[in-house]
Amino acid sequence: MSDRELEKIQTTLAHHERQIEDLNDVITAQWKEIDRLKRHIRKTEAQLEDYINAADHDKGLSSADIAARNKPPHY
Repeated sequence: MSDRELEKIQTTLAHHERQIEDLNDVITAQWKEIDRLKRHIRKTEAQLEDYINAADHDKGLSSADIAARNKPPHY
């Protein structure tokens, strides 16, 4: 094997190693974003469930009763 061929192989290998490192960085960033989005979805689901439960609790009440129960503290 000539020096030129060996240098070409080493150069190609160096480029491939750099690409692998770059891809790893991208994947790591994506997993962090996925984890953040999963936490946000869980929080949103909990808020939605609370809202649905509150709406179920209000069934059978008149709008005046609901308003009276939910009046601000300064009234």
